[in-house]
Amino acid sequence: MNINRSCVFRHPCVMSPPLGPRADLTRILSEAAPEMEPVKALTLTPLEILLLATGFMGAWTLWYFFRHIRSWFVTPPSVAAFHSPKGGCTDAAVWEIRRARKEVLVQAYSFTSKPIADALIEAKGRGVHIEIILDRSNEQETYTELSHLIDHGLAPHIDAQHAIAHNKIMIIDRRVLITGSFNFTHQAEVENAENMLVIKGHPELLKSYRMNFAEHKAHSQAPGTSKPVLHVQHRKAA
Repeated sequence: MNINRSCVFRHPCVMSPPLGPRADLTRILSEAAPEMEPVKALTLTPLEILLLATGFMGAWTLWYFFRHIRSWFVTPPSVAAFHSPKGGCTDAAVWEIRRARKEVLVQAYSFTSKPIADALIEAKGRGVHIEIILDRSNEQETYTELSHLIDHGLAPHIDAQHAIAHNKIMIIDRRVLITGSFNFTHQAEVENAENMLVIKGHPELLKSYRMNFAEHKAHSQAPGTSKPVLHVQHRKAA
């Protein structure tokens, strides 16, 4: 104990020995902070683990279901390119037709592809609205699928208003556009050098094609009733 005899008070002051910095900090913290309970380890019962796992799976299922429902109304933009010969153009077109739920609009110059014709007939059988506009050459062409379509309740329109109705497009459910040089024929699939695009999720582009389809449908006629364009002397595919 140290006595400070120079203290201004009448009685000598008793001075405590100085504390080290670590001891001083420990004393301050122990006086200022309340006692804390020791941290217990987290333990889960098998039932709690099962409930957590069930909740996780439920959330994942809900998220997947939401994405599936959203895909019915919103188509993310995408473009896929196909090339022939034997590059999968026919398979890609058939795949999109089989996924159709409401409507398939078709414009074709030559139409001899039985797989595509069968896919359209099958789609009609499940309630999909099908409309087809063909060039008038299909009324004389030997291998055309025109009669096959008519026999199954599909009545294609014949566009004889132009020298050649040379469009090759499909518009599916107002969300998918198929277009390119690819004719819907067996020869285009296995022999010709062609290209085909499958375009999705571009509503303004789809709207433009649907409007053009309606314009051609307005002047098209039933098979066997079309009149040739008098001012055209030569018909040759471009």
